[in-house]
Amino acid sequence: MKIHKIINLLMASLVLLLVACEPNIDEEQLKNTTDVAGVELVATQSTAGGNKITLEMVTPGITGYWDYNLGKALTNKVTVVYPIPGKSTFTFTGTLGAEFFTKTIDVQVDQLDSPLDQDWYDLVSEDTAAGKTWVFDGGPTPDGRLWWFMSAPFNPDGAWGAWWNAAGECCPPSDAAGNMKFDLNGAANFTYKSGPSATGVAGSFVLDVANQMLQVNGPNILGAAINDGGDNPSGLYKIISLTEDQMVLYAENAAWATGWTYVFKPAAN
Repeated sequence: MKIHKIINLLMASLVLLLVACEPNIDEEQLKNTTDVAGVELVATQSTAGGNKITLEMVTPGITGYWDYNLGKALTNKVTVVYPIPGKSTFTFTGTLGAEFFTKTIDVQVDQLDSPLDQDWYDLVSEDTAAGKTWVFDGGPTPDGRLWWFMSAPFNPDGAWGAWWNAAGECCPPSDAAGNMKFDLNGAANFTYKSGPSATGVAGSFVLDVANQMLQVNGPNILGAAINDGGDNPSGLYKIISLTEDQMVLYAENAAWATGWTYVFKPAAN
C-alpha cells in the first residue's frame, strides 16, 4: 500500500513538473498596419516625360516587390530605363501585415531620352516604334544550312550542336517563308505571319536583357508551330546571340524532349 501511495505521489509530482515547465506562449495575431488606400506609390521620372523612372513604395511598415512589366524587383524602390512610350501601368505587391495586396501606378512616357540596352535596338531597330521584321536565316527550302534544327536539351551551350539538321536536310517548318515583327509602338508588340501574304497575328513580348531570355505571348515565333518539330508552347526562349544582323534562339525542351535552335536574320527592306 505504501508503495502504491509513493508511486502515485511521484506521478503527481511529475505532472506538476511538466506543467510548470511548459512555456507560457502569448500568441500574437498579425494585424494590418494600414489599408490599401493608405499605401502610397510614387513614380519619379528623371526628366519630364522621360523613360528613366524610379518607382517607390514610401509607406512605412509595408514590404513587397515591383512588377515593372519587363521584370520584377524584390524591393520597395527600383529605377528602370523603360523602353516603351505611352502610358504604362506598374504594379506593387506587398503585405499590409495580415493580408497581401496589389496596387498600381500609371506613368506616361513621352520620350526615350535615356538610352536603352543595345539588345533592344538590335531586336526592334533604332526606330523602336516602327520596329523590325525577322525571317529565317536560310530556306525556305532545304539548303544544307543550319537555321532550324534539333539540338541538345537543357543545354544552351550546346545550342549550335545539331542533333538533326531538320530544315537544312529535308523538313523545313510549315512557316519557313513567314516573318515576325517586334516593335515598341505604345507597347511591346509582336506580330507573327505564317507566310509572306498571310494575315498578321498580334501578340506581345518581354525581353529580359539581364537573363538573356525572350518571352513571346499569343502567337509563337517562326518554327514553333505545334507538330512542326520545333514546337515550344511556353513561348520562352534563351537568347544565344542577338546582334543587328542575326538572332539565335533556343528552346531547351521542345518536341520529342530535345532542344531546338532557331536562327533568324532581318528581313530585306
